[in-house]
Formats: sequence, C-alpha cells, structure tokens
Amino acid sequence: MPAERLKPGGPGTAEPAASGLTPEEAFDALYAQAAPDLVHQTFLLTGRRALSREAVERAFQQAWQRWPEVAVDADPVGWVRAAAYEYALSPWHRLRRAHKHPDAPPPEAGRRGQELLSALLELPPPYRRTVLLYDGLGLDLPDTAAETEASTPAAANRLLHARTVLGRKDPDLAEPEELHRRLNALVAEEPVADLPAARAVRTGSEHRTRTWTRAVVGVTAVLIAMTGFTAVTAPTRYVPVNAPGETVNGVPVRGGPEKLRPEDVELRDRLRSEPNPGPERLIPVAG
Repeated sequence: MPAERLKPGGPGTAEPAASGLTPEEAFDALYAQAAPDLVHQTFLLTGRRALSREAVERAFQQAWQRWPEVAVDADPVGWVRAAAYEYALSPWHRLRRAHKHPDAPPPEAGRRGQELLSALLELPPPYRRTVLLYDGLGLDLPDTAAETEASTPAAANRLLHARTVLGRKDPDLAEPEELHRRLNALVAEEPVADLPAARAVRTGSEHRTRTWTRAVVGVTAVLIAMTGFTAVTAPTRYVPVNAPGETVNGVPVRGGPEKLRPEDVELRDRLRSEPNPGPERLIPVAG
C-alpha cells in the first residue's frame, strides 16, 4: 500500500494526454493514475466513502464529456480534482439518507487519526478544502486560492483560521509539517477503493450525455408545440368583457341610469311635447 496518497497533481501530470494515444487510451491512463488518490483525498473532505467514489466517478464522466478541453489542460488531474471536490462538497448531499452521517475512520488510523478526521469535518467546507490543497497536497497559495475561487488573502486567512482550530484540538496540528504527515498517515490506512473500470466510466458519461440531449430535445419540442398552438388559438384582437353588475348589501349597481317609473315616463313625455324655454317651465303646475 503506498505511503503517500496525497499527490498534488501539478503540471507534470499531463503525460496521459500526450500525443500518440487515442482519446480513449489517454483518458484510461489518466483515470488509472489519478482516480484512487482522488477518492482518498475526497474522503478527507467528506468523511463518506461512497460519496467520495461517486464524486470521483462523476468528475471523470464530466472530464470525458469535455475531453478535448481536459486533454490539453496543463493540469488534467487538477481539472478532475476540482470537479470532484465541487461535487463532493455540494450541500444537497445532506438531504440524501445514504450520506447523512460520516463513516468511521479505518481502525488502523487509531485515536489520533479519528480525532484529525473529526476536527477536519468540523471545519466549514471552504476551510477544509483549503487545508487539504495547501497542507495536504502542497499547492502554493495562489493555486489554492484559484481552485477554491477565492482571493489569495482570503485563502491565507482561511488557512490560518483552520490551523488555529485544528491546533486547539491538538497543538501538534498547528505545525504544517506535522499536519501534512498526519493527513497522509490517515489516508494511508484507508483500504483501496473499489472503482469501476475506465471503460464503464466512459460508457456512463456517454449514456448521461445522450439522456440529457434527448431530454433537451424533448423539452424544446414541447415548447415549440405549445407556442404554435397558442399562436393558432389566441385571439387576434382584444375583446373587452363587460362583467354583469351585482347588488352588494342593497346598494344598486352603478352600471347606468335606472329604469324609469311610470310617473317619470309621463313627465318626460310632457317635457318633450310642451317645449317652453321660459321661466314658467320651472313653475310647478297644480294638478
């Protein structure tokens, strides 16, 4: 079992994508080289073995979907690592029953290993990721900041805060060399992850791509059909609707003049038949 599983995966790890290999061969070589180590690294972030394997498999599926981009990347392992870490640290996994509680560290890790893993999992995810990248993998501070999507001062503050918190649990962990050694010792006791074959990962990636493509095409077709139906059946001009009035608490409807009573009709007819603009029209006539 290797004593060192926390590997930085820097620019010197781009050999699997070298010229002379087919895309499938280059991907398989990258998968064989990086996948086991990435599973153990992701376990330190999550404390969940099944989620770690799932995150790494999903990250390599994304890498195969975008292989032309990953193949020419200066650090293909770093590309996959960032995708695996992002997936593993997604807050949605807290809602999944299978990943609700962390797994116990391997018995070989001992009490100190269990305390280290518990202390790591108590850190906020960005701080945990910063510690793993800088103290575990040995990335420099600018690269750590770039991978965690933070400024360099922010990454430095996270690192100092995380070391302070870990130092409260165990004063030895405040030393970067001791922290690096303990992180490697913790994952060195982890059993080798049971990963699917590289071909199965590529096949799963292609199947996922076809499924999403069909879903997008189906949704687009439904939207086009609904748009066409609406265009055919929609009215070409606005037709106002006169809603009938209703009496509320005995108050008559304000919709126009009320129906004339018989005496009102008689008065109207007299006014029309006897036009008189003079003042006598305003003098009531005794009946």
